[in-house]
Amino acid sequence: MKLDFKELGLRVGLEIHQQLDTKRKLFCNCPPYLSDEKLPFTIVRKLRPTQSELHQVDPAALFEFKKGKYYVYEVCRDTTCLVECDEEPPHAIDEDALRKTLKIALMFNAMVLDEIYVMRKIVIDGSNTTGFQRTAIIAVNGQIPGENVKIQTICLEEEAARIIEKDQKKTVYRLDRLGIPLVEISTSSDISSPEEAYRIARKIGLMLRLTGDVKRGLGTIRQDLNISIARGARIEVKGVQRLEDIPKIIENEVVRQLNLIKIAEELSRRGVSKSMIKNESFTEVTEIFKDTKCKFIQNAIKRGEKVYAIKLPGFNGLLGTKVVGDRTLGKEFAERVSFWSGLKGILHTDELPKYGISKKEVEDLRKFMRCRGEDAVIIVICDEKALEDVSKAIIERAVEALEGVPPETRVANPDATTSFLRPLPGPARMYPETDIPPIRVTEVLLRELSDKVPPTPEEKLEEYVSKLGLDKQTAERILWSRYQPLFDTLIAERVATKLALSLILNIIPSLKRESVNVDAIPEDKIVEIMKRVSKGEIAKEAIPEILTQLSEKPDAAIDAIINKLKVTGEILEKLDNFISNLVTEKKNFILERGEHAVKPLMGIVMKEFRGKVDGKVVYEKLSAAVKKVLGHE
Repeated sequence: MKLDFKELGLRVGLEIHQQLDTKRKLFCNCPPYLSDEKLPFTIVRKLRPTQSELHQVDPAALFEFKKGKYYVYEVCRDTTCLVECDEEPPHAIDEDALRKTLKIALMFNAMVLDEIYVMRKIVIDGSNTTGFQRTAIIAVNGQIPGENVKIQTICLEEEAARIIEKDQKKTVYRLDRLGIPLVEISTSSDISSPEEAYRIARKIGLMLRLTGDVKRGLGTIRQDLNISIARGARIEVKGVQRLEDIPKIIENEVVRQLNLIKIAEELSRRGVSKSMIKNESFTEVTEIFKDTKCKFIQNAIKRGEKVYAIKLPGFNGLLGTKVVGDRTLGKEFAERVSFWSGLKGILHTDELPKYGISKKEVEDLRKFMRCRGEDAVIIVICDEKALEDVSKAIIERAVEALEGVPPETRVANPDATTSFLRPLPGPARMYPETDIPPIRVTEVLLRELSDKVPPTPEEKLEEYVSKLGLDKQTAERILWSRYQPLFDTLIAERVATKLALSLILNIIPSLKRESVNVDAIPEDKIVEIMKRVSKGEIAKEAIPEILTQLSEKPDAAIDAIINKLKVTGEILEKLDNFISNLVTEKKNFILERGEHAVKPLMGIVMKEFRGKVDGKVVYEKLSAAVKKVLGHE
């Protein structure tokens, strides 16, 4: 169905998280890169929520704690110290990271705070050994150039540890990423369409790249979305990795909220109340399934587990209702149960008979639970210890269904739908960091940084057109390319503009289509190659092969690869000899075809020298040889 987002009152806010390119981590002197250490040592922790200064406990933190998980941290000796292990207080904030964040704030014309305070933001999903993330608000009330969307806050914070593996009770993290400086840019919720959200996120990303102060590559930037509609609720969607997914994720969330509202309206029409739901409880129904053909129920009973059921008044036909894509309301119940109790799944009568459960067993179950026609039943298989958490999760989600859309934090799925992650964090989440003193921001520093603010995207586009002579379409392609910083570096290093354009718009995209990992190649090596090509030391045709070799061995010396491929001047002598022999052999063909012989002969020469000599050089030498045979020279 076609959605009228304006009529629905769609509001979207963005949170862009981008790693800064610095020489050290934010609160220690460790290098800010990911380690490939094979045998790191490990530490094991359990994290607990703490009360805020107002003696409140954040619900999201409490939620994570109640899962009863423990965390294993891989400590890499080359990228980790006692600060990341929470065995030593944080060092002074990295001045370079602070200056770069201030420059970003000025670029968005935001109001920089006179004094910066580092805060602790409670996060006990294990991604920080401390149980909190250190973050500092740098500036507020910014503006995206040329757009009607404001920047609410610009923060400098530490990156979280990266997850290696997880199960229901344990998560393994590696501490190499923990502490890498990260800038967080949060917009207002003035965005009113999926397409606008994509455009704004893309523009913010471009502006960050134009600073030259941010890391590039997979995992260095991610987007979170805050989505709501007029009759729905605010949903925070975490972990959007691809910009291209933003419009579809927003559209799917709007569809999900609309369908949840319809379900709430139907429950209201059926007269379902909170008290009716809260009066229900689980009952053991193992006896009904003692002879079932359902294999997983049989196996569970053999393990000593029991089958329990709870009636949901008025929910018949609604648990199986699709809220978005193939995801049903029952799936939302199952996700809530899984996160509170660790139980992998639930069954409900909207999907039965199925899985070997017979029609008679369903009828017996409904009769035993005293169901009316509009009632549904949820079935779980577990031990009695888990039942309290399961019951709380189901009743809570059923009560929320009466209200429509529960505010919560969800995580993006590969198919652009979302799954329940945790409750929305509350105001009790933040409190001051007592180990780091406030930081004064002086007018002198701001004046110094204001002279280094990069051009806006519009100004950069005009620069490409007026100074480099690019047509507007080509200029826009370069501007929006993720390799735009590399292009600027090549131009600054006096590499020919046409050569730089060929690399960014043709050679790199072609290699990536062939699954060549160009991003593994150090940028300084790419620049060195292009400078040598520009000077005529390396044939242009050899660029793809050299880059392919370097992608496989990024540490290899350029000269070693060149010698291996024999793309230096000595190859030109072989080219001359090959062309001389070819025109002698094909003399009659040349005399018959005249200068039209060049094209078919070109194919023969390039078959031998492709990737070794620039095609333009081959053409010039072959044309001269053909003309000589024809007596034109």
